[in-house]
Amino acid sequence: MLKEFGPDIWIADGATVSVAGFHYPSRMVVIRLSDGALFILSPIGLSADIRAEVLAIGRVQHVVAPNSLHHLFLPEWKRAYPEAKFHAPPGLRKKRGDIGFDGDLRNAPNPDWAGEIDQVLVRGNLITTEAVFFHRKSGTVLFTDLIQQLPVGLVSGWRAVIAKLDLMTEDEPSVPRKFRVAFTNRRAARDSLQPVLAWPAKKVLMAHGVPIEQDAQAYLRRAFKWLIP
Repeated sequence: MLKEFGPDIWIADGATVSVAGFHYPSRMVVIRLSDGALFILSPIGLSADIRAEVLAIGRVQHVVAPNSLHHLFLPEWKRAYPEAKFHAPPGLRKKRGDIGFDGDLRNAPNPDWAGEIDQVLVRGNLITTEAVFFHRKSGTVLFTDLIQQLPVGLVSGWRAVIAKLDLMTEDEPSVPRKFRVAFTNRRAARDSLQPVLAWPAKKVLMAHGVPIEQDAQAYLRRAFKWLIP
């Protein structure tokens, strides 16, 4: 079900996705651009209900994979919306040669959404290069995997121990330890994140975790204090 998160922005939580025995909640973001076109970020499974709700608010024009890890549901969206443009982050074209991408995410907004959605590629990480977005109208910063938090009770036993060591069960969403270690080029990471920290953020969304809806700029400084003191 689509839930309004601000002016012209909605979120929908999907089924949990299993990765190496860990179950992650999934979430997509839908943004309606000024011309009525819809920008779909990190699409979840396309149920009949989701399709009807999306149709009710606009036409699907852009389907965006924010990093090379979030691609599972792209094929079904491609079949359902062949006229839409599909945008690939660095590394995903090679990984998913079966998906015909129409464009590549760069370190600047696509002209089709420039002025409404800003974007930055966060470089320097061995796991993935993630595109982070900022929806100006709602003041929302959009992360995917660089900031995460697992719900209490979702994992147990030895997996709960690993999740705790990975900083996945902190009191607020944080950068997992595995991502921190994977930032081998910290200068590139700091340079990438400076514009993100400068955005006039009011809220922060991520694919896995409780959204931040108050004091967003202070929260982002805390989240990346380990990298940018």
